[in-house]
Amino acid sequence: MHLVDLWLTRSLSMCLLLQSFVLMILCFHSASMCPKGCVCSHSGGLNVSCSNANLKEIPRDLPPETVLLYLDSNQITSIPNEIFKDLYQLKVLNLSKNGIEFIDEHAFKGVAETLQTLDLSDNRIKSVHKNAFNNLKARARIANNPWHCDCTLQQVLRSMASNHETANNVICKTSVLDEHAGRPFLNAANDADLCNLPKKTTDYAMLVTMFGWFTMVISYVVYYVRQNQEDARRHLEYLKSLPSRQKKPDEADDISTVV
Repeated sequence: MHLVDLWLTRSLSMCLLLQSFVLMILCFHSASMCPKGCVCSHSGGLNVSCSNANLKEIPRDLPPETVLLYLDSNQITSIPNEIFKDLYQLKVLNLSKNGIEFIDEHAFKGVAETLQTLDLSDNRIKSVHKNAFNNLKARARIANNPWHCDCTLQQVLRSMASNHETANNVICKTSVLDEHAGRPFLNAANDADLCNLPKKTTDYAMLVTMFGWFTMVISYVVYYVRQNQEDARRHLEYLKSLPSRQKKPDEADDISTVV
């Protein structure tokens, strides 16, 4: 019995030692996978903080189990296609205070369904592809960007969850309608359907063109009629100005003889 207890005690010690060894390996593995310039920690999942790391692009060696990703206050200028596609557990993505100008069409493919918060504020985004935020469930922050308000932006915001709040924080730096510049996008969108402007503009252009041609035709007809009237008047005056023909004496005698 004593031997059994001793064996069990040693087995338990070995088991605890093995478990500690495995945990150390896992922790070391996670630490070794942390991107250069970033700090990784575990708190309700893997948190990867790359804030103020002088990054010029999004790291491509991000751990797949990343839940919170902070890439704010860097020098990132674009978000390439499928850059986050392997981060299936990603819930928070902070890309604020960068120099982002371009967001590719499939930039958020793979994380659109899992993201809860997306921060793109304080960047240089003027426009995005109309499908860039497709299926995005996250609460998006996109304020403090030099947005160009047009049909594409209107379509993008309509496709996003909580688009009312998002649109209310978007200020039109420029717009297809000059009077909307400097105004919140939500007000501009309520004033006019920006997606119908090209059609309306085309209709107005066609109407103006047709009116111009019609005016030209009428003007030509009026000119033509007046010119003919003037020519007819001149011809009549010319005929009146001709000396009247006088009868010769022999012509008069012939007439009386016949009678």
